[in-house]
Amino acid sequence: MPEISLVVPVFDEEDNLRDLHQAITDALTGMSYEVLYVNDGSVDRSAAVLDELARADTRARVIHFVRNYGQTAALTAGIRNARAPILVTLDADMQNDPADIPRMIDMLDEGCDVVCGWRKDRKDNTLTRTLPSKAANWLISRLSNVPLHDYGCTLRVYKREFIKDIPLYGEMHRFIPIYVTWAGARLTEVPVRHHPRTQGVSKYGLWRIPKVLLDLTTLKFLRDFFVTPIYFFGWLGIFLVAGGSLAMASALAAYLTGAEGLAIGLMVLGPLLASLGLVEITLGIIAEVLIRMHYELQHKEPYRIGETRNMEA
Repeated sequence: MPEISLVVPVFDEEDNLRDLHQAITDALTGMSYEVLYVNDGSVDRSAAVLDELARADTRARVIHFVRNYGQTAALTAGIRNARAPILVTLDADMQNDPADIPRMIDMLDEGCDVVCGWRKDRKDNTLTRTLPSKAANWLISRLSNVPLHDYGCTLRVYKREFIKDIPLYGEMHRFIPIYVTWAGARLTEVPVRHHPRTQGVSKYGLWRIPKVLLDLTTLKFLRDFFVTPIYFFGWLGIFLVAGGSLAMASALAAYLTGAEGLAIGLMVLGPLLASLGLVEITLGIIAEVLIRMHYELQHKEPYRIGETRNMEA
């Protein structure tokens, strides 16, 4: 069995794959490893090049998707099929440098469970890539309480037990460091080399920003309110009901003082806000019931035990 599994999502990178595989081979000389290339529905010759690499090197294992599902799905497939106790993820665009991998793996022996790459000297367009990325990293760090300089760097090293069961959907791959800290992983970040793209076309752009914001909203909800959703929906409902009541009281006061136009507007707004508040509270109760069914039907516990003492029985 290999000691290291590299997971590499691939989408239209035919010009980079041979050089990437050679760079991985050079970087991991003397190590026992496998490379799982996940072809995410490429429409160029990436599939043929990957098959060629697999025939030439049995350490190259290839998964072909029937269509493009996105980077998160590709990473998930690679992680689920990896066999080694140490997992490494990296992009196929040759901007990540495989030569950084041995140094990052060595850090696992220093007490770390996850080592994240930090593209400190990033070689991307400042306006469309670097500045939006810095803003996103700052926002994610503030909301998640997991401070990282670079959530977008795919080059990371994981101990298998902390990542194998993480459910990833949508564009959630960038938030893996947050998920593993929920599982109790000790995480560190190290500067890594970053090269300008010389072949192929970037798959990233400003259009990804709305996706990141929506996924971050989902993550924030899962982190703070997944076990007790009534606190989210309930408090929102209480504020809406209070706002509706205040609006109706203000409508009465406006009517008594002769401001009939204002009174009519507030009388429309008040019941509307109060009704929305009751709907939010009802949604919170329904969500609470569903969460309890989730834990009870699957015999899950809403916690994770790290260690025990004298608990053999």
